[in-house]
Amino acid sequence: MNKRSNTSIQMIADYDGDIKNLLNVEYEGTLPVLATRNVVIFPGVICPVIVGRKQSLKLLKDIGKERDALFAVFCQKDPHVELPGEGDLIEYGVYAKLVKVLEMPGPGNNVTAIIQGLGRCHLDELVSNKPMLFGKVSQAMEEMPDDKDTEFKTAMEDLRSNTVKYIQMNDELPDESQFALSNISNDVIAADFVCSNLPFSLEDKISLINTSSIKERVIGVLRVMHKEMQLLELKQNIRSKTREDLDEQQREYFLQQQIKNIKEELGNGEGSPERKELEEKAKTRLWSEDVQKVFRKELDKLDMLNPQSPDYSIQFNYLQTMINLPWGEYTKDDLDLKRAQRILNRDHYGMEKVKERILEYMAVLKLRGDLKSPIICLYGPPGVGKTSLGKSIAAAMKRKYVRMSLGGLHDESEIRGHRRTYIGAMPGRIIKNIQKAGSSNPVFILDEIDKVTQNTVNGDPSSALLEVLDPEQNNAFHDNYLDVDYDLSKVLFIATANDLGSIPKPLLDRMELIEVSGYITEEKIEIAKRHLIPREIDNCGLAAKEDKPTFNKAAIEKIIEQYTRESGVRQLEKQVNKALRKLAYRKALDGQLPYEKITPNEIEDLLGKPPFYRDIYQGNDYAGVVTGLAWTSVGGEILFIETSLSKGKAGKLTLTGNLGDVMKESAVIALEYVKAHIDTLGVDYRIFDNWNIHIHVPEGATPKDGPSAGITIATSIASAITQRKVRKNTAMTGEITLRGKVLPVGGIKEKILAAKRAGITDIVMCRDNRKDIEEIPEIYRKGVQFHYVENVQDVWQFALTDTLVDNPVSFKIDDEKKEYK
Repeated sequence: MNKRSNTSIQMIADYDGDIKNLLNVEYEGTLPVLATRNVVIFPGVICPVIVGRKQSLKLLKDIGKERDALFAVFCQKDPHVELPGEGDLIEYGVYAKLVKVLEMPGPGNNVTAIIQGLGRCHLDELVSNKPMLFGKVSQAMEEMPDDKDTEFKTAMEDLRSNTVKYIQMNDELPDESQFALSNISNDVIAADFVCSNLPFSLEDKISLINTSSIKERVIGVLRVMHKEMQLLELKQNIRSKTREDLDEQQREYFLQQQIKNIKEELGNGEGSPERKELEEKAKTRLWSEDVQKVFRKELDKLDMLNPQSPDYSIQFNYLQTMINLPWGEYTKDDLDLKRAQRILNRDHYGMEKVKERILEYMAVLKLRGDLKSPIICLYGPPGVGKTSLGKSIAAAMKRKYVRMSLGGLHDESEIRGHRRTYIGAMPGRIIKNIQKAGSSNPVFILDEIDKVTQNTVNGDPSSALLEVLDPEQNNAFHDNYLDVDYDLSKVLFIATANDLGSIPKPLLDRMELIEVSGYITEEKIEIAKRHLIPREIDNCGLAAKEDKPTFNKAAIEKIIEQYTRESGVRQLEKQVNKALRKLAYRKALDGQLPYEKITPNEIEDLLGKPPFYRDIYQGNDYAGVVTGLAWTSVGGEILFIETSLSKGKAGKLTLTGNLGDVMKESAVIALEYVKAHIDTLGVDYRIFDNWNIHIHVPEGATPKDGPSAGITIATSIASAITQRKVRKNTAMTGEITLRGKVLPVGGIKEKILAAKRAGITDIVMCRDNRKDIEEIPEIYRKGVQFHYVENVQDVWQFALTDTLVDNPVSFKIDDEKKEYK
């Protein structure tokens, strides 16, 4: 095997001296002969030739032993002849020298010989073919052009320019060929370089090497080049014309036929393995006829696409999404109400309204057999167990459970999905979670629905939720990616929220609201004993029976009251964990627990000094100080309303204590009521002309607002101007109107427990709050007496005693000066 390497551009030897010194080889006799296939070497050209035949390898080995050894190179007429004879080689070739031999990697032990072409020679006869070819050769003189031959120079200029055009037209030739040609200054070498390097036919190259006259060779190569350029232009015209003539329908039909033929040749005529897999899964899907038509249509599109194209993977992913959805697949509900109630009570303490609503739904479902799922929204402070309740409901009904966090959601496509025209399109999170659940009736938690971003540049996600949470619409939920309707009517959606004010009204209207209020101290104690402490003991590695720590009730209460300020139990769990970590550290250090029973005395040792303190009732020794009850996000609190009088001509009202607008208005209303009914208190009305009134609520850094301190402020003002004591261990809560009517307020349970913790025995409130008191379990009401009132006069009649405080301020009137002393 002898052929020119197609990985290298042939190099040329260009000498500044006379070209005759390179090309004029005066030798006649016997020389080793190298037979090449499809390679015609021209004088003066350095050419790489791949060598593989044994005779040729022997020649290279022997030639390489002698410096500047001479041999002859002739091309075969037929490249398929393995052992060429005299009639198989062309008549003219070149004398040559071996420049270098390169070992080539790969099978066949091929080598590349770098050969320098010298002068032209004639093969007179082959002398021998063993161990290599030997032939008798003679010099073949070439007719050099005259230096003043303008015809030759013009032909060479034409050859150089046409060669550049031909290289640019032919995509198979590297651009480096132009650079190499421009660096050849000698016209004779340039002509032979073009003859050797351009991809002319073997017959044309043999004809050119047989031409003795350099001028005739240049004219001959121009003739061949013009013919090749015309062929290239014809190919380009045909390609352009056929591209314009084929319309889209013909092109699609042609490509479809090609795909069909290729698949039949490969044995995949019935479709790809992916298609077969999708078709097998489709047989088990319980989808409607409309959905099946869409699936078949999209499946047929898959066959039209090249598996290597990006569109193929997009189409395949879409079909996988369709096939993996649980169309018409439902888990069987366990409607055993007693079992469900047992599970709900086991996992969560309290939350009676929520549990009652779930059990009602299960009862109706059991009786009717089929029912649209309700859309429930649990709202309340953080950490009260709204999210974890979903897991218990799913366990009670034996349904799948999925959760979707909506906090910070700002893109409508997260709900409805992206249209498939977009790069990276995917279904919305509703469909993805249904696919993850594997059934069409899971318990679906929409967590933090009040924190969905509204009216962004990416649409309005809260409006997209309207379709999801509307029982009249969600039986045909439309996802932009899926592009077919999906039934969500059997999904039990449970949304959670902290603040209803940030939820749009249309969305709020579609949900059934259930308040999950904060836990009172007694409930937190039970939660800690039943759930938090056992879990944290296990987490801290202290679950061994022989030295398992225990908390008594007083210790738990101290952690709740003095180390946490929350409605839920997250901080309580952290404090319990902190205390147990301390015990675990000491056990690991000393080998035993310092104490197994944890009491309030040990709490400070484990948790440090308490950061919070509960207010305690401070007695009734001061006039104008009345105990009120307030609701906060972390439970109930008592607060003190303080009123003092100072001499002044304006009779000005001053309010301090970081009060909100509503509470300030309550103070103004209370003062106006006292002024209007000053006679019932036995005080001269002129007191307000000479004394300023200052109302203060302690803990000024804490914002306070709300109307429930109305009767407390009115009683505080009345006590201050009469100097009468307020009934001992009494607290009150209620809103007042300008005519003195007492209105009901909320947060009664939390306020009652705060009063009990502070040592209050009597609570004054509106008569309409009696129904709230009756709903509270007796265990929480025990030890407190409730007094129901209708107006402020009823409050004063009960709360103000006839006893004056020690050292009362005297308000005797001086009739001559008309002022109080």
